[in-house]
Formats: sequence, C-alpha cells, structure tokens
Amino acid sequence: MKRIWSVFRRIMIIFLSLLAILVISLILYLQHPQFGKAPSGDRLERLAASPHFRDGVFENLSYTPPLTEGYTYLEVMYMFFFKKSPDNVPKGTIPSVRTDLKTLPEDEDILVWFGHSSYFLRVKGVSILVDPVFSGNASPVPGSTRAFKGTDIYDAEDFPDIDYLLITHDHYDHLDYKTIGKLKDKVKKVICGLGVGAHLEYWGYPAGMVEEHDWNETVVLEGQMRLHTLPARHFSGRLFKRNNTLWMSYLLETGSQKIYLGGDSGYDRHFAEIGKRFGPIDLAILENGQYNVAWHAIHCLPEETVQAALDLGARRLMPVHSSKFSLSPHGWKEPLTEVSRYGKDAGIPLVTPVIGQKVRLDDDSQVFEPWWERVN
Repeated sequence: MKRIWSVFRRIMIIFLSLLAILVISLILYLQHPQFGKAPSGDRLERLAASPHFRDGVFENLSYTPPLTEGYTYLEVMYMFFFKKSPDNVPKGTIPSVRTDLKTLPEDEDILVWFGHSSYFLRVKGVSILVDPVFSGNASPVPGSTRAFKGTDIYDAEDFPDIDYLLITHDHYDHLDYKTIGKLKDKVKKVICGLGVGAHLEYWGYPAGMVEEHDWNETVVLEGQMRLHTLPARHFSGRLFKRNNTLWMSYLLETGSQKIYLGGDSGYDRHFAEIGKRFGPIDLAILENGQYNVAWHAIHCLPEETVQAALDLGARRLMPVHSSKFSLSPHGWKEPLTEVSRYGKDAGIPLVTPVIGQKVRLDDDSQVFEPWWERVN
C-alpha cells in the first residue's frame, strides 16, 4: 500500500509540476504585445461618449447574436475540427502575379488584392492600404492558421510610402501585429475605429499619426477625396474582452468614383441605408468567405453578399475575405463559386482578380477569369 501511495504521489507531483509550467507559460505568452492594449484614459472617455457604446461595449445597429439560435460553442468547435469540407484547404498553389507597387504610374487608378481582405489602392496619386496581413498567419497561435500555398508573396518591403492605412477592425486576420510593425516607417496616417488606436500606439505608432472615428463621420483626404466611416454588422476583440473597439466599413469618394470598403459584416439594413445615402456606388468590396449558418449574423452568405451589393446600388462587386486562410469549415473555393452563381443571376459584374493583379478602377470592361476553377 505504501508503495502504491508513493507511486501515486510521484505521479501527482509530476502532473502538478507540468500543470504549473503550462499555466505559467500561458500567462507569460498572454503578455506578448500582439494581443494589443485595451482602451483606457481619455480614449475610453471618448468611447463612452459614442451613441453606439452601451454598458462598456459597442453594439450593432440590430441585435446580433454571436451564434445563431440553436447552436452552441461546443457544436461549433466540433464542426471546425471534425466536419470540415475535404476541400477546406487547396491542394494546389493559388495563382498570383508580382506587380511592382513602387513603380505604378501616378495617373493610373488601380487596386491590387493580396488575398483575404488585404488590398492596396492608388487613386489620384494617393496610396491607401486596407487591412494588411503579410505574416503568413491569421491567428495569435503560431502555425495554426497558415496562408494557403502561393498566397503569401508580398511583404511590407514591397510597398511604397502609404498615405493612409485603413483598419476595419482589430481581429487578427485584419490587424496583423507583425505586418503593422514592419509598415510603421512607411505609413503617414492611420484611420481606424474608436479604440483601435490603443493597439497601434502600444506597437509604436505616434499618437498624432492615428485617427480614430465613430460611424458616420467624414475624413477629408487630398483634393476632392473624402472618406466616410460607416457601420458594419460584426464584432471586435483580440483576447478575452469583446467589443471594446469599434468595427466599421468605409466609403471612399475620389472625385470621380465611389468605392465601398466593406470590412467584415453580416447582412443588415445598413447596406440599403448606405446605398440610399451614397448610391450608386462604382465598386463594392464585400466580404464573401469564412461564413457559416452557425454565425450567420456576423458574416454574409454568398447570396447575401450579392444582395448587399444590390442594396448599395453597386455597379460592380469585388468579393474578398477568401482564398488565403481557412477560418470556416466550407470548401476554400465555395465562396467564389457561389457568389459567381448568384452574381450572374442578379446581373451584377464581379471583379475577381488573382492575387497581385492590377484592377483598373476606371475600366468597367476589364475581364476577370474564374481562376479558382483551375486549382485543386
């Protein structure tokens, strides 16, 4: 009996020691700067003054449950780990082209997409970069959400000086710590939602470089260019606290065109309201990917992406938020296949470039091939 007790005691000592090491390691890891900083002080006071901030958190225009009624987090975890589509990640290489971003003609209005929701605009000589993620990972856990093969061909060094860095919200697949750090010396001004500036200042961006905005504000850029900060239906948060920073979409008025930068959003009435206020819109860049009926309120299904474009009065639709990371159980090419089908039925032209391809913003006749059909 004494021998059994001695063995049991040794096992318990080993178990508790390993558990202590694990807990200490986790605590130390959570101190990593990539998790950002919560708003505090004067910034927190400004948040509290927002009509969209109630009881310590931001709220959507409509009630937005994190999970669809009838689903549980346990079911979602099971679905993610055990019921993914067999084509969740491409077996082949995603096609791309290398565009020299530093030598683009000043008089050429273009857009270049880098997969997921990262893209670059050069409009009227002004450089704008949206939600850049070039670290190869869309998660704070190393190696857990890797970029698809062929999608990670651009880095911060490939960019010219950036006049405006736009951040739609602070999730890891839109606000990437490593990328933001590498871009710091190239960026002249950051525009983001209320509270997001706390992360950026923590990572070394001067306070005067960062502009935080509420929904329905207007930022004067160069010349006749205006940027309107607008609602989206989503959520925010990088660690345990949710919705302490504001998520948003943008409407860019260039003087000759209107471009909607949608960020992440579930379908809601704000699309029609924005369309009524600003439409018709020349190009709507809308999320289309990482959706699931279990979290239907915070991401559009493909048919809703098309409906949102119609609500906006968009002349062309560019679907993003796909083709680089797997954040949902659906097949990797399903978003583009489905949105193309619904877009054709609705009669709205789609802009579907390969990564790195130049999209000519003033050329409605530019043709895009269904490149995803060639990839396994």
